[in-house]
Amino acid sequence: MLKKVLLTGGTGFVGRTVLDRLCRDGLNVVACSRAETMNVPSGVMHLSVRGLDSNTDWKPALDGIEVVIHSAARVHVMHDTSSDPLAEFRKVNVEGTLNLARQAAVSGVLRFIFISSIKVNGEGTALGKPYTADDTPMPVDPYGISKLEAEQGLQALSQETGMEVVIIRPVLVYGPGVKANFRSMMNWLKKGVPLPLGAIHNKRSMVALDNLVDLIVTCIDHPKAANQVFLVSDGEDLSTTELLRRTGQSLGRPARLLPIPTFMLATAARLLGKPGIAQRLCGSLQVDIGKTRALLGWQPPVTVDEALAKTARHFLDQY
Repeated sequence: MLKKVLLTGGTGFVGRTVLDRLCRDGLNVVACSRAETMNVPSGVMHLSVRGLDSNTDWKPALDGIEVVIHSAARVHVMHDTSSDPLAEFRKVNVEGTLNLARQAAVSGVLRFIFISSIKVNGEGTALGKPYTADDTPMPVDPYGISKLEAEQGLQALSQETGMEVVIIRPVLVYGPGVKANFRSMMNWLKKGVPLPLGAIHNKRSMVALDNLVDLIVTCIDHPKAANQVFLVSDGEDLSTTELLRRTGQSLGRPARLLPIPTFMLATAARLLGKPGIAQRLCGSLQVDIGKTRALLGWQPPVTVDEALAKTARHFLDQY
């Protein structure tokens, strides 16, 4: 039976692709975004929501909705200048999320799918010891803390109201249109910039946009998804060096990598006052998606190389 779905964050990196997939699958969609106008497929209703906080009125958007996919958020900010970053994250990611969820429960929504973050688990893992969905959360930064608090509030609301909650914690998401560090990496590779990253033996999980969207759609009506937490990745972990080489191949520009020892990179980052960069480049962050596979019978439909090729084609088209 076709579902009527409310999607928040419809103009975002993930939300745009979720919207396209929902339309292809023939679902009845209401897409919400902060934009006054939004280019949506035929048959999709767009509602402009000026803010995402404790005062937002969602009643017009929730009429007849059976499933909410909540992808809107105040995202992780690399150089946050707020005097109280945690308070700012809480306004949107906690208070805004729970306000929507409470109104959804009152309106009779059956299932609330929350796009959280692997930062709820923590910032890194020991090599070969991945996070699991049932690990004790250990968020470090304000973004991760706010996402955990939202999860906890949603789980309490589910117990109180009976509305099913599904929590998905993605790792780094990449795909056509990706920005931030991943786009910078492709830009360096395209220009042939020599990079001192040829001897890194870490492992990091990532998830292709198409794989994440496929899991989100799977969770719309899968009976075993109810009230569960899922981690999601491509199912193949890469070192930073491997990622650069394979992305370079996708771009048609072999990566020019210098084999600088990891300890030297870490020392240089500390001296420059940027230890976080060393962690992201040299540290490991792996997830175990065994629960996602077993409980839902789900497999990532797109391989890493297929996803990198699609990402690279889009980047080159826009270059």
